[in-house]
Amino acid sequence: MARKMRPIPSSTLRRDKPVLNALPKNDLASQALDHCIFPIIDAADVKRDGPVVIASGKGMTITDGSGVDYLDMISAYTRANSLGYGNEEIAKAVYDQLCKMHYAGTVSMVTEPMVQLAKSLSELRPDAGLSRAFFVSGGSEAVESAIKIAKQYQIGSGKKPHAYKIIARWSAYHGATAGAMALTDHLSVAQTPDPRMPGVSKIPNPTCYRNPFGMGDEEYAMFCADYLEQQIIHEGPELVAAFIGEPLMQANGAQVPSKAYWQRVREICDKYGVLLIIDEVICCFGRTGKWFAAEHFDVMPDITTMAKALSAGYAPIGAVLTRPDIADAIDHFRHVHTFSGHAGCAAAANAVIAIKQRERLIPKALENGVYFKAGLVEALGEMPAVGDIRGLGHWHAVDFTSNRKTKALPDPKMVKGIAEKMRSLGVLVGAAGTAIEVAPALIASHADFDRTVAAFKQAIESVSKDYDIA
Repeated sequence: MARKMRPIPSSTLRRDKPVLNALPKNDLASQALDHCIFPIIDAADVKRDGPVVIASGKGMTITDGSGVDYLDMISAYTRANSLGYGNEEIAKAVYDQLCKMHYAGTVSMVTEPMVQLAKSLSELRPDAGLSRAFFVSGGSEAVESAIKIAKQYQIGSGKKPHAYKIIARWSAYHGATAGAMALTDHLSVAQTPDPRMPGVSKIPNPTCYRNPFGMGDEEYAMFCADYLEQQIIHEGPELVAAFIGEPLMQANGAQVPSKAYWQRVREICDKYGVLLIIDEVICCFGRTGKWFAAEHFDVMPDITTMAKALSAGYAPIGAVLTRPDIADAIDHFRHVHTFSGHAGCAAAANAVIAIKQRERLIPKALENGVYFKAGLVEALGEMPAVGDIRGLGHWHAVDFTSNRKTKALPDPKMVKGIAEKMRSLGVLVGAAGTAIEVAPALIASHADFDRTVAAFKQAIESVSKDYDIA
């Protein structure tokens, strides 16, 4: 049965609008240029286009410095903003905790919200047995901590007293701090010429739609899994502490692997005593319609990382979860973070969990993903420039091509141009290599998804006609 789209009033599809942050001279944008450093963007681009000053936000809408509203369908680009803007319940929880006890130090000092959060996290997926938590300030720090836990466990348990190697994947993103950056093969942080943490090697990653070997998706995914075994053998099983992977990779947009891939990876790690670290920093807390994306694949990690949607972007916090047998094998954890388990940040995360449970936002996200994907396929599926539409829950990608038959790469300017056109129509999405990502907050409505589909179609029709599409 054909899916019925809600009619989109012409008033909701804005015509070309001013660029975000068109503010007069000597304002915040100018001051930002004078005093701020901007990451992973060319300095010339910032100077030419100006920094983006966001004045306010409410619900799904943000307002720029010129008073122009935008529907944020990318969760503030980092995908952290999972409950929208202006949530007073979270803000009050943080305020109340800061007034009561804002900071109690670290090491053996804990606070009530920190302990409550650790317990709550262990209960979100009890079948995994991940009941020990270590808190940090964000995703990169979570990955750094996971690496150290893995290595110190192998030494402390006596199983692999010399294990120091970590295996990661092509096109992975695990963070920008030293250890996490060594595992990273995506975004410009991977191009930094600094020496990297020793002992890291990378293997092929499962990708959707196109891959460097021209295989079918499932055939290639299993090739990537088998490659892991050969890499472990090559590196020496006794020296390999862990394998790390994102459940869904972000390079070129929401790469959804098969369940068989992750099941095979789990078998290989068990066979060689290699800890499986699943990096959920982007995927956890409802982004894919599950508390943890690994649930889609029925795979149990030994260690998992999280951040971003953990606090819905309201406070800087990340965490690592692992099993008691792994934590208990480390008699002296050689690691520390000043703001580990910060009481205010923990209070924000506790409020986020309560809201998502009370409003049933996690299962709703899974249902919304089915609705949104059906709308994208119906509206865009036959367009010559569209190669693939994929995703789960509130994370989808439209992958582009210049030839549907050969899956040839699209012109990068076309992809960027489509995203910019959607912005001019009042809808914010994210260009991600050959694809455009949509990753809205979990409070997004069907009307928001319908408006995004309509803007997508209009933008593709407007921009792709200027490119050679076979």
